[in-house]
Amino acid sequence: MSDISSTLRRGRNLKILCLTAVSVVALGMGASAVMAQDAPAAAAPPEDQVVVRGVRASMAKAVATKRRSTQIVDSVIAEDIGKLPDNNVVEALQRVPGIQVTNRANGEVSGISIRGMPDITTTWNGRFVFTGTGRQLALQDIPANLINRIDVYKTRTAEQIETGIAGQIDVGTYRPFDFAGFQMSAAVRGIYHEQRDKMNPNASVLISNRWDTGAGQVGALVNLSYAKTQYRNQDLNVGASVPFLTETPPAGWVPLQRLFPDNPRSPWPTGLETGLPYAPGSKLPVDGVQTPYYLSRDAMIATDLIGDRERPALNAAFQWKPNDTSEYTFEYFYEGYRNDLFNSMNFSFVDWWGSLTPSDISGIKLIPGTNIIKSRSVHDIYGFNSSDFTRQKTDTHVFALNGKWRFDNLTLIGDLSYQKSDFQSDFFAVRTDRAGHDIVIDFNDKDGLPSYSFSGPDDVLTNPNLWNIAQFYDNINQDKGDALTLSLDGDWVSDDPILKKVSFGVRFDDRGAKHYFWGQDSFLGQPLSSLPAEAMFYNENFFDGRANVPSSWVLPDGRWLYAHADEVRQRYKNGDAHVVTSAGINMNEDFRVQEATTAVYAQVDLEPQVFGRPLLINAGWRYVSVNTDMTFTDRISHVTTSQDAYVARLLPSLTLRYDLTDDIRVRYNYGETLRRPDFGALNPNFTLTGDLSNIGRGSGNRGNPDLEPTESKNQDVAVEWYFARDSVVHLTVFKREIEGLVVTTPNIVTIPGSGLNTDKFLISQPVNASNGTLEGAELGLTYFPDYLPDFLDGLGVQASVTWLDSSQNIPLYDTSGATPVYLGEDQSAFFGVSDFSYNATLAYDKGPIGARLSYVWRDDFLAFNEARLFANPLGVWAKPESSLDFQINYDINDKLSISFDAVNLTDEIGQNYYKFGDAGGPDTFNHVSTLWSRSFAVGLRWRFN
Repeated sequence: MSDISSTLRRGRNLKILCLTAVSVVALGMGASAVMAQDAPAAAAPPEDQVVVRGVRASMAKAVATKRRSTQIVDSVIAEDIGKLPDNNVVEALQRVPGIQVTNRANGEVSGISIRGMPDITTTWNGRFVFTGTGRQLALQDIPANLINRIDVYKTRTAEQIETGIAGQIDVGTYRPFDFAGFQMSAAVRGIYHEQRDKMNPNASVLISNRWDTGAGQVGALVNLSYAKTQYRNQDLNVGASVPFLTETPPAGWVPLQRLFPDNPRSPWPTGLETGLPYAPGSKLPVDGVQTPYYLSRDAMIATDLIGDRERPALNAAFQWKPNDTSEYTFEYFYEGYRNDLFNSMNFSFVDWWGSLTPSDISGIKLIPGTNIIKSRSVHDIYGFNSSDFTRQKTDTHVFALNGKWRFDNLTLIGDLSYQKSDFQSDFFAVRTDRAGHDIVIDFNDKDGLPSYSFSGPDDVLTNPNLWNIAQFYDNINQDKGDALTLSLDGDWVSDDPILKKVSFGVRFDDRGAKHYFWGQDSFLGQPLSSLPAEAMFYNENFFDGRANVPSSWVLPDGRWLYAHADEVRQRYKNGDAHVVTSAGINMNEDFRVQEATTAVYAQVDLEPQVFGRPLLINAGWRYVSVNTDMTFTDRISHVTTSQDAYVARLLPSLTLRYDLTDDIRVRYNYGETLRRPDFGALNPNFTLTGDLSNIGRGSGNRGNPDLEPTESKNQDVAVEWYFARDSVVHLTVFKREIEGLVVTTPNIVTIPGSGLNTDKFLISQPVNASNGTLEGAELGLTYFPDYLPDFLDGLGVQASVTWLDSSQNIPLYDTSGATPVYLGEDQSAFFGVSDFSYNATLAYDKGPIGARLSYVWRDDFLAFNEARLFANPLGVWAKPESSLDFQINYDINDKLSISFDAVNLTDEIGQNYYKFGDAGGPDTFNHVSTLWSRSFAVGLRWRFN
């Protein structure tokens, strides 16, 4: 019955969509026909319409947008066609108050949050857009060349989409009616990435025109963009912090033996927020007796990743204005993403493997005042190199038709859009291994960086004859998403002195998401030297000499492996008859979700006089109902199950805006928003990883189809002082009270026939088991003084400071035994929230010169949780992050300009670390260190109109 009812419900929603679409189109065509009879001839575009140009003009327009907005909004506006600062949307937003960015690897910034929260509604020209089966669009995939403006809504009114606790980011592209007539612009940049030592192209072209015809005004625009980035990531990963016995162990144990959490003779709790004690002489139970232990690391991992990324993009628009009371817009947006990643990993265990010499035992050194081993040597340990190649591809298409009609005091806007987004990731990896390594390591040599070396032959890492071909991993994942969306919005403007406007609307969205997978693995014990010479790869100058670590190692070239995939598969097939070649690959459906959303809203704008000044009151309600039909196919048993879910909410919103003086404006907002679970988080099927660390069990995760939306009650109070032309200082305080936050809970599961090297797994599953509060304040300034001497005239500053305080309850579990034990709850900060961040931009705009010198900084933050298999402690924190960037542009004439850009001038290193309660830091509990690439760009822009 559930299958039948789901089918009927989907059909009913599709029928409503189609009928409403026909009604809107018919209404629009009828309105156009009637109004065309009485409308005057189409008016010519205004003579004084200009495109924003220059640093100051861009900032001034953002200030004006903020001032006239009902909500609290900050904007980034292009200085000119194809001239948004930085390379992508995320980088351009990092200087907006309340925005915090991270993930500076891969030659760009890709992670973004608003006031510390990553749950952001992403829209394109007001339409909800997404990537693959996700809930958001990958903003870093949108080239800056296409962008007209970006608006960051930190509060919402009832007319806006209800999702996104953090806020909404609307990316606006150009339309032909944005210009008075013919426009043509072309830009090309060469971007040099220092770590990869490569120059990369970045180019765009825009052509737009509008005409007066017998049928009214028409306009057409095409904007093309292409960007290529060749980048390199270099990481040093000092492994997990785990306990070891001391030099004097109890009977039946050996010196410096590692203690595993699920060993019944020496159990210790993993996944604790504060971790095991690290004071000298701290003890754990061993055979029932409290016994001293040391804390040390279990592995040393070096990764050297080479990436080649391409982003083609296209925006096209056609507009028709048959008269002054109707307008139609057709738009198409394409976003492409191609990424090849070759990751060469050198992994070495540094724990006990059965061969410790007396000097190994006596030679350990501790960090003073702790039980933490700083340096040691280990003999006869196991190590492997892994050649991982990943090919990723995304194609996102959005088609949209919009109509706008005016009837006296009533304006109607109808919008019909269809989008399709497909993502595929192919992963191909071959490991090589070697036993008998002898390693000498200092886990924290200096500045949070380790140093280590291998004894034995000088070419122990670079001689193929010393390594064997071992494991083989081969899998493919596909995400397919689509959506058909229809909305109808109306604004009725009143002549009443108090009731200014009534707004209403309805939105239907039918969203589909499907995930497919295929995979295999095998083992082959052959010498690495059995591969042809052209298959070998030797990396060079690893970590640029900034740490005393090996600079090179040998392994198969992942690019060669992928290009010769069937040859490699055939080699493994000789040892395992179950390995298949490309002819036998048959994708399996993992899950499919069909989600139908209906939303209606109504809101009013009132403007009574209070103390002789108008008070704007925007009040509204948004009702949303969501029907979700889910189908899952178990990866092991291949049994298919179905489940339905229904959610309905009534979400109020209230905004007050009042001018205390002509220059001082205050705002208050209350609103309620939702965060819906990711589609992948609903999938109950297991994703498993075997026992890679020889601890007796593997790991895995599964989704939860019973997840509910996370709900937030939001309040904001803002004061804005527009004290000079193009200038403002503003302060906002805010609070988010959030219920139903998703956290993971562990469970130990036995899965017979898993096909891996173990049937026992520690599984993490998401649940709505946490509530939290986020509160803080933003202080921002934009100022261009008009009293400076002539040689400084044109100098200005844009700066902001953000303070955040977050807390949520986290369930704690001891996962060292056969069954996880609930230990109660602890309070934790939200992931990704820095308590303090700031940015400052010194801008100069005079004559042909426009320049920016920008610095962004954010405090340390809880980045992620360690794997519960050996987490000690659970949380991993990122140290403070910063970037100093410079941009300058020179207009040779009114059509041609040149530019120079530099990013990460101070050559920062990204680091994270374990935090034991209130203690910890990269100098004591260092974990991963990453070289961030500096980049330099030279550009040429030409425009004609």
